[in-house]
Order: sequence, then C-alpha cells, then structure tokens
Amino acid sequence: MDFAVGLSAVLMLVFLFMKLPVFIAILGGAVTYFMLHQELSSAILVQRIIAGSQSIPLLAIPFFVCAGVFMNYTGVTKRIMSFCESIVGNVIGGIGHVTVLVATLMGGLSGSNLADAAMEAKMLVPEMKKRGFSNAFASVLVATAAIITPLIPPGIAMIIYGSIANVSIGKLFVAGIGPGLMLCVALMLLVGFVSYKRGYRNTTKVDTSPKRIWTTFKGAFLPLCLPIIIIGGIRIGAFTPTEAGAVAIIYSLMLGIVYREMKLKDIVTGLKETVLTSASIMLIIGAASAFAWVLTRERIPQYFTSLFIQHLDNAVVFLLCVNLFLLIIGMFIEGNAAMIILVPLLAPLAKHFGIDEIHFAMVVIFNFALGALSPPMGTLMFVTCSITKCPMSTFIKEAVPFYILLVICLLILTFVPSFTTGLVNLVY
Repeated sequence: MDFAVGLSAVLMLVFLFMKLPVFIAILGGAVTYFMLHQELSSAILVQRIIAGSQSIPLLAIPFFVCAGVFMNYTGVTKRIMSFCESIVGNVIGGIGHVTVLVATLMGGLSGSNLADAAMEAKMLVPEMKKRGFSNAFASVLVATAAIITPLIPPGIAMIIYGSIANVSIGKLFVAGIGPGLMLCVALMLLVGFVSYKRGYRNTTKVDTSPKRIWTTFKGAFLPLCLPIIIIGGIRIGAFTPTEAGAVAIIYSLMLGIVYREMKLKDIVTGLKETVLTSASIMLIIGAASAFAWVLTRERIPQYFTSLFIQHLDNAVVFLLCVNLFLLIIGMFIEGNAAMIILVPLLAPLAKHFGIDEIHFAMVVIFNFALGALSPPMGTLMFVTCSITKCPMSTFIKEAVPFYILLVICLLILTFVPSFTTGLVNLVY
C-alpha cells in the first residue's frame, strides 16, 4: 500500500475528529494524496468530484428532500400524529408508541433521518415530558426512532447505494419495508417494557374510539398513500425512481392545496431548505467519490478482496466481520460518505460469498443508520441533544438498552434474509 494513501486516510480521520465539515475532511484526504503524487494533474481531482455528483439516479435526492420539506409545511405531521395517538394513545407508554409510529410513517415521506429527528424532537419531546417521560428517555427514543427513516422507502441511503453498486433502487425501496417494520415493532416493545417498569402512563384518557380513529385516518390517508404510489409506480414502470421524486414533489404541493396550510412563503422557504440540504449531501458525495478514486487507483479493493478470500471461508463469518467493521466505521464517518468509499470494496466480496445483493445492501444501510446514533460522531445524537438540551453523557447512558436492541435487530436482519428479500420476491 502506498504511503500517500495511508497518510491521506489518517489525515481524513484527524479532520473528522477535529469536527470539520465532513466533505472538507474527506476532500482534505484526497487533496493530500494528489499533493504527494505531483505527477497527477489536479484536473483529475476536480473531474472526480464533479463526476461523483453527476449520476442520474442521484437526481432523486434533491427531489425527495424537497418533497419531504414540503410535507412538513402541509400539516401532514400533525395529522399523522393524531392518527397514531388515536390507535395507541391509551396503551402503557402511549405517547412513546406514538413517537415510534410517527417516525415510521413520516420516514416514508421525508427520506431524511436528521430532518425527522429534528422535527420530532421539537414536537414530541415536550409532549412526552408533559406526560411524565424523562428528557433523556424521550431524546433517545426520538433519535433511535429516526433510524427507521433510511430503511423505509424512499430513503436517501437506498438511492446512493443503488447508484454506486448498480442495484435496482426500486427493489431496495421494497426491501426496506421489512426491516423498517421490524425495528418499529421492536422499539414499541421496548417502550412498553420501560414504561411499565418506570410507570410512564397518560394522566388523562385519550379518545381512541372507532369514530376518532376513522376521522384521523381520513386526515392522514392522502399522505400515507405516497409510499404506495412511489413503489407501485416504479413497479409497473410508470416512472423511474428519479422521476418518482418529481412525482412526490407534485403530490406534496397538491396536499398543500387540499389542506390549505401551505402558503407561498412556505414554498420559498422549503426550496431554500432543499437547496441547503441537497448541497450538503452532494458535497459529501463529490468529495467521497474523489477519495474512492484514490482507493481504486491504489488497488485497495483488490487488496481487501484477496485478504478476505484468503482468511474467510464462509458467508457467516464474512457477514459478522462486515457488521463489526461497519459499526466501528459508522461511529467516525458520516454514513453516506462511508458508503461511497466502502460499498465498491464490499459489494464484490458479498457476491463472491453468494450473498443476495439486495439483502447485503440492507445490512450495510442498517449498519450506517445505527452509526448515526453512536458516539463519538453520531449525527442523530448531536441533532437531538442540541434541540432537547439533553447532556450527551446522560443520553449515552440512557441509550444502552436501545443499542442492545438495535444490535439484536441487526443480527436478525443479517441472518434471516427473508426480512429483506421476502417482499422483493413477492412484488418482483
């Protein structure tokens, strides 16, 4: 291995620990490599950054980000929250269950876990505190529930993975439903158990009559149709995953008209938010693409491939090693950036061991979703704590049972492929 690539990787990690913006840290590593290899033209670096962000499937990212932002201005969140409360409001830990259900249903609308975590931290944490939940538990629950977002279609992580590994994005959308629902049920069971032990109960009775369920369902019905429209449209060939993003924007604007809650200034604000969010994602993708080119030039993928093949003799050991490796990487590097760098290394290995490409994709996405919650660099943890004012040390201590649950879910997902491939085989 070239000394230059080793130094570049070390510098990138140092920059990340210094809490520089992710794209600057990754780009710093790539620039260092080019400075040490003066025979390489700097034009190649620029070309790789631009080429990394010019993939047609990546057009879906700003589309789905825009649709998700518009959804927040149409009053959809309040309607979905009311619907969820009408179903589970009187169960032990009722508002905690509502939080998990809202995260699951909103995940199919926004595609961004950080946006969902921020929104739910503002809306649901104060409500949970009013009903007796501790600030730490409420904060951890919101951050953990936001992990469901990358798994439920149309998660941005699926679009990035599909474009890198040349895997059907439509199939990844379908594959994400199983893991998302599994995590939803697991979190609700944990919330019920903790609420029972600590006595988290509603002080006032919530109306969960059939009449209210029907009324709130009618209010939430149209937004809940969006994931079905997206998956159904892709499946029958009405539009591609990229075009599905444009359809989602039109649909969200129609909801704004139907509900009469979106104003012209909300559209302008939403477009500004879309530009800022999409730009930050695309900068990371461009920088990570340049660093991935460096790794490819140094034949790092081939080196790792031969290393794994020599020392591992079956798929089970390979999957365990990959899970451990990705969990550690996810603690330090932003998930989308790590995916661009590592998927070209790992996807061929998974194929060598006979692992289904859709199944392996969901294992990788789940790992990086979990990394967003893990210290020291967990973005979900930082976003939630900054809003709820929960001390980081208290958050981590309260999160231990959640980490254990998530690892159990990861192992189930890893070794029971039907959770990911079952629905894909049924639909496709």
